[in-house]
Amino acid sequence: MAARFEWRTSLCAPDFPAAAYEALRLRVPEHTPFNTLAWMCASEQALTAGCRVHVLLAWQGDELKLCLPLVASVKRFAGLPLRVLHHLGYPLADRLALLARLDPGDVRQALAEVRRKLPHALLQLNELCVAAGEESTLTQWTAHSSTGERRLSCRVPVHRISEADHQEVSGDPRYKLRRARKRIAACGAEVRRITPDASTMGTLLQAISEVEAVSWKGDEGVGIFADERHRQWMDRAFTALAAQGLVRVVVLELEGRCISYRLGLLEQGRLYDYNLAFLPQYADLGSGRVLLEEWIRWGLDDNWRWIDASRVSLENSSHQLHERMTGQLEHWRWSFYSWRPSGIALGLALRVWQSLKPRLQQWKARRAAKVAKPAAAEPVVAAEAKPAKPAKVKNNATREGEHATPSHSQR
Repeated sequence: MAARFEWRTSLCAPDFPAAAYEALRLRVPEHTPFNTLAWMCASEQALTAGCRVHVLLAWQGDELKLCLPLVASVKRFAGLPLRVLHHLGYPLADRLALLARLDPGDVRQALAEVRRKLPHALLQLNELCVAAGEESTLTQWTAHSSTGERRLSCRVPVHRISEADHQEVSGDPRYKLRRARKRIAACGAEVRRITPDASTMGTLLQAISEVEAVSWKGDEGVGIFADERHRQWMDRAFTALAAQGLVRVVVLELEGRCISYRLGLLEQGRLYDYNLAFLPQYADLGSGRVLLEEWIRWGLDDNWRWIDASRVSLENSSHQLHERMTGQLEHWRWSFYSWRPSGIALGLALRVWQSLKPRLQQWKARRAAKVAKPAAAEPVVAAEAKPAKPAKVKNNATREGEHATPSHSQR
């Protein structure tokens, strides 16, 4: 049976097929909390002026086989305004599954529907985690694009919870964890687990947003509460998800005040470590590592199976879960350039850049080597010898400060 395609203008409308959407989401093994209708609706309500959601649905009989919510925006490339489509939720949805269970014959038609309804230069889907053997839809879209690209966004560290976690971690992490616990105990702070509901989520978000505001994320404007629009987005999303029992928070409190936290989403026995922050005056406590350990302990108590970083930097990630990871998951960014003149030109520019970039990097490396070689060849003038001073011995060594590292480089 051929699919029947339908366009909707909102996920939040009263007549949107919410039950069919949820049934489709649960049939896609890689679905995450960022695919929930609650998160998607909050994302839609946070759209800026000039942006509008367009939702492509595909049906076979009464069964929903595809839901693709897209947002159109105009971006400038070399000064030229070009239309770009992104999956709804970008850029704060950290891991998404493509909600598609289409037959091969309907895959190409879905892309044709998007191009007919929403003429564009580029369709880009970020943070997709696609299982092996489930790439047929995206691979076909690449084949029917003027240029197609799949680029690795990040390799996310994950920790599989096991009986071994009942034992203290070994190696350097054990030393750092012990030291952090001693410092926390010395100042009188306490770790607390929180499972908020819709009625308590607002108060909790207010408390943790105040922590983020005075942290380095607040100073640089990269937090999830960076401005009023993002604050409303997070309030709506997490309140709705808390009502479904999907939110978990671990906090470090001192005299009843939150001084550090980790905010996560739990589904299918997998905890997504979404965001953390700490007050700068308590940076040397090492609270981030202690709260990550608390995630694992909580998982042992409640039979979670995984602790994931929901997103990290592609290179030089400093997420503390790297110390405990048992594996990694890959996030991909898929880009499909249309056959419109703007899409062809943009795809051609990408291919030219990809061919020139290695040569440019080689040229920079050779230039750096030439600059370094004369410097290394300069004679070193020995300084006049001075009598050595006796070393001073300190009875109390200064403790090296530990700083909790960010969960999300983009925030």
